[in-house]
Amino acid sequence: MSAHNMKTLSQVIAVLNSRGITEEFRMNDAAQMQLGDRSKVYQPEDLVVRKSYRFEGDSSADDNAVLYVIQDNDGNLGMIIDAYGAESNYDGSEFDNFLRSIPVDESEDYNLE
Repeated sequence: MSAHNMKTLSQVIAVLNSRGITEEFRMNDAAQMQLGDRSKVYQPEDLVVRKSYRFEGDSSADDNAVLYVIQDNDGNLGMIIDAYGAESNYDGSEFDNFLRSIPVDESEDYNLE
């Protein structure tokens, strides 16, 4: 399946899962970023964005999302899904500020072609 044929977030997640990227980085209630159910708390400098995929809703400009492939400083990979508009995942600016602070070093390894 080429990247041009993948139009939905779920299709991209399925391909990433098949490549072993199955966990999600999430911000907990204390505004701390964690990978899956692990207890380690990450700072933006502990992570790097390896790839980003943008999705726009067909019916509404407010129905948009970005999926990021994130690698931690130990080599672990995970995803951050940032839905915004009507489907926003997080309230407040902590998540947005954290996300903007993660260094970006995109890799062709995550092109889905």
